[in-house]
Amino acid sequence: MNIRSLTRGDGVVIGAAVLLFIASFLKFYSADGFNLDANAWDNLGTGLGLYMGGVIGAALIVVNRCLPQPRKVAGLDLGTVGVAFTILAAWALFWTLVDVPTGGSAAAGLILGFIASLVLAGAAIATPLVPPLQAALMPAPKPAAPQPYGAQPPGGYGYPGAQQPQFGGQPQPGQPYGAQPQAGAPQAGQPQPGQHGQPQPTGGDFSPFWFAVPVARPLFAEDGSPTPIAELAPGTWYLAVEQRGPGLVAQTQDGRRGVLQDTSGIQRG
Repeated sequence: MNIRSLTRGDGVVIGAAVLLFIASFLKFYSADGFNLDANAWDNLGTGLGLYMGGVIGAALIVVNRCLPQPRKVAGLDLGTVGVAFTILAAWALFWTLVDVPTGGSAAAGLILGFIASLVLAGAAIATPLVPPLQAALMPAPKPAAPQPYGAQPPGGYGYPGAQQPQFGGQPQPGQPYGAQPQAGAPQAGQPQPGQHGQPQPTGGDFSPFWFAVPVARPLFAEDGSPTPIAELAPGTWYLAVEQRGPGLVAQTQDGRRGVLQDTSGIQRG
C-alpha cells in the first residue's frame, strides 16, 4: 500500500469520517422537560447502520486508493462500494434529522453527524470529477541534484538521492566515493555497458532522467498491449530511458520497462 497515492479529496473523506465517528458519541435527541443522555450507540441500528456505515465507506475508498491495483467485490470496484456506503449514510441521516419525534429536537450528535456525512458523500463523489481534489495529498519529496546518466548517485534505486547497489569491486584508493574516474580508467564500483539491470543510453538528443508522477498512472507494455504491466505511484522516483512519441519509456525498481503514455504534470529529478 502506498499512502502517497492519496489525493486531497481522500483527505477530505478521511477528515469527514473522523468527524462522523466523533458525532456518534454525542447527544442524539433532546426533549422538553426530559434529561436525555442518549447517543447513536444506544441504538445499534443507528450507531452501526448509519454512522459506522459512513465510516466503513470512507475506509473502503481510502484503502482502494492505496492499493497498487483496484480491487473488486462481487464485480464492483471497491471504491464504488465505498461511495455507495457514504451516500446511503447521508441519505438516512437526512431523513432521521427531518423526522424528529414529536416533542423532541435534534441534538449535536445528529446535526453534526448529518453535516459530516454530507461532506463525506460530497467529497467521495466529487474527487474523480474535480481536478483540484485529484492533486496529491502529500507531494513527492524534492529530488537531489540531478546526476549525469551513468554516474553513481549517493543513495538507492528508486529515487535520485538513494544508494545504488555496488556491482563488485571497491572504489579506487584515494578517490572519493562517487567521484568521476580519470579519463580512460574504469571505475571498479561502476556498472559497465551491457551489465544486467542497468538501462543503456538510447542515443540521439534524449538524456535519461529521474521523474515522479503526481498521481498513480499505468505503465503499458512496449509492444503496445492495452493491458498495464505496472502502476507508477506518487512519491517514488522512476528512470525515463527513452522518448517514444508523446510518452516515455520508464524503468521500475524491479527492472521492468514500459511506456508511460500520460506524462502531464510529472516532476523531473
